[in-house]
Amino acid sequence: MTTENAMPIAKAATEPGLPKYLVVYRRIRSAIDDGQLRPGDRVPSVRALAAELNLARGTVETAYELLISEGYLTARGQAGTVIALDLPVTAAPSPPTESAASSEQDQPLPLQMGLPALDAFPRKLWSRLITQRARQTDIAGLGFSDPRGYAPLRSAIATYLGLYRGVQCTPDQVFVCTGYNAVLELVCESLEMTGQDCWFEDPGYVHARQILLNRGVELVPVPVDADGLRVEHGIRLNPTARLAVVSPAHQSPLGVALSPERRRELLDWAQGQSSWVLEDDYDSEFRYRGRPLPALKSQDVHDRVLYAGTFSKMLFPGLRLAYLVVPRERVGRFEQVVRLWRNRCPELLQATVSDFLSQGHFTRHLKKMRQLYSARRALLVRALEEVGGGVLKVDPQAGGINLLVRVLIEVTDTRIAEQAWAAGLSVQPLSRWQLASGEEGGLLMSFTNVVSAEQAAEVAGRLLGAIMAARSTDQDKA
Repeated sequence: MTTENAMPIAKAATEPGLPKYLVVYRRIRSAIDDGQLRPGDRVPSVRALAAELNLARGTVETAYELLISEGYLTARGQAGTVIALDLPVTAAPSPPTESAASSEQDQPLPLQMGLPALDAFPRKLWSRLITQRARQTDIAGLGFSDPRGYAPLRSAIATYLGLYRGVQCTPDQVFVCTGYNAVLELVCESLEMTGQDCWFEDPGYVHARQILLNRGVELVPVPVDADGLRVEHGIRLNPTARLAVVSPAHQSPLGVALSPERRRELLDWAQGQSSWVLEDDYDSEFRYRGRPLPALKSQDVHDRVLYAGTFSKMLFPGLRLAYLVVPRERVGRFEQVVRLWRNRCPELLQATVSDFLSQGHFTRHLKKMRQLYSARRALLVRALEEVGGGVLKVDPQAGGINLLVRVLIEVTDTRIAEQAWAAGLSVQPLSRWQLASGEEGGLLMSFTNVVSAEQAAEVAGRLLGAIMAARSTDQDKA
């Protein structure tokens, strides 16, 4: 039986508030759960469904990949994609993304990614600063703010970057955005990336991938090894790509650093092709061995690098505050876009962050957090090695706020993540961060809110139990 011409998802692109890939995913899942689609039924090709729904092919591909990884679809090559014959007996809730988990939980779940140590944030100091700013509000502060960002904050960011990241820029090159998602949207719009090719680290930051795909960007998955992005591989795959999105100081999610040789290769490629590099410098300040690595932008003599940073990992994600440093020749274009968008961050929060930086609280806070994270990281690594000896191996990383843990027994990382979520743990399967299939899997988790050795041991024990339960499930399905 085939239902290719009668898919019950014709209105999949009409649901507001959800990423488009997730709308497609939910409609197909719902059709399976309701019995409208049955095991063996064929689903449309990616090209056909994308054309029917007026979506980018990458958006539909992302939805299909997620359904395949969860066991709901089976890819049969030239024979097409069908509903799996052996559907999951019970649909265990999929592990949420870090942003979804943050929005759905009052308290962070153990091991939840994307969160700094919320208990260590100086809330009293922050409350005092924001109260002082609120009392200073005048009539001008009640109107529309500068769409480029609060001027003193842009100046403070430029000063900080020059002193601590080696990025020499002026305040007019700095654009304040409502989170890294808005940075990506601004870059895509300003560089007119729809339909353009873009190098993307594989594995790479899953939320960035989703945003780029939804924007109609054609992603070129470039593999990452111990020296970071394999630039020569990207050149072989697509030498004329318009943009490369990279995390050089601390690759997301593997945690490796882009080697000096590959930094030169990447900058030479961008200059030679008149292409652009978007540097995501999201948590480079947290390095526990040696000094933080210099920003790629600090070596950009030809001004081909757009530099992005965020306060979500440094302060707290509820700020929704990030920034982008734009090459001087492109400032006018980016300013034109932000003025049309009017995508402004609340000026009260911007002013408070400005005070936090200019009064020296920011650098003192980072120093404190580096020490705290080094200790908490050690707690979780020790517990995983003691509890999961012979089963778990922690990848060595010099910095960051996440761990990559390899599982040494035969079991799929997506199944582990489902079992861990059911056990109250928020871990992410590495395979969902990969564009190309067949790569080695693993588990991504954060240590920032592990506050004691007892908690670390308890969490490690629960994780080991989830792994064993996942292995049993995989064996039963074999």
